[in-house]
Amino acid sequence: MPKNIENIILNKYSLSGKTALITGASRGIGKATAILLASLGTNMAINGRNYQLLQKTAKEIEETGQKCIILEGDISGSEGLPGKMVNETINQFGKIDILINNAGTVNRTSFLEMKLADWNHVINVNLTAAMLFCQAVIPYVKKRGYGKIVNISSLVAKQARLSTAPSYGVSKSGLVYLTRHLAKEFGPSGIYVNAICPGQIITYMTRRWTEERKREMISEIPLRRLGNPFDVAKTVLFLCSDISSYINGETIDVNGGCFMD
Repeated sequence: MPKNIENIILNKYSLSGKTALITGASRGIGKATAILLASLGTNMAINGRNYQLLQKTAKEIEETGQKCIILEGDISGSEGLPGKMVNETINQFGKIDILINNAGTVNRTSFLEMKLADWNHVINVNLTAAMLFCQAVIPYVKKRGYGKIVNISSLVAKQARLSTAPSYGVSKSGLVYLTRHLAKEFGPSGIYVNAICPGQIITYMTRRWTEERKREMISEIPLRRLGNPFDVAKTVLFLCSDISSYINGETIDVNGGCFMD
């Protein structure tokens, strides 16, 4: 590859001087994404419920030379908390460029046994919190004429899986629609909103899988391996960078080919 072309590509992937807020950054996809974006020049505001784990993520971010603030808090039950976190990010860094709605939870109770509280909790974490963060971020980035929002949905948004309660699929499907709606409404203001649907990724949420279940999952994947958090993080990077400058309202599958949309 000619050196000038290589430099152009590297510059397009650079996030130098950007500021990002990511939810659910204490481990898994959120942690991998935060560290990857920081390594390319992004100051990070990281949210999660476990302060000790967030401290570990923050330490790895700071080792890249970037600044990081911790926004500890359970985003599932407070309407005002997302706005406070967005304001704290702007107060600390002077701006916000990127929002990544990654926080998620799952319930594996069967449909007929599921309680309303269980349903509401999953919807609140996976969908309502993302909506509230978008409501808080969009007015600010709209004034600046630029912003990137990436919503982490799931393969289950497109393909029913009986291994999870329907509340999970409903919340992730709603996140896909929210992505398209916001992209259409705010694209004229220079705001990009895209989503990612990961497939079988090894994270804390999959820790209970037996070896037999893992083998079954792998047999469904043409690439014959489970994904890792950085497989998703690299796609987030693509959507946050200038390389994806004409992609908006899209949902990208990251699943090794087990579901082809």
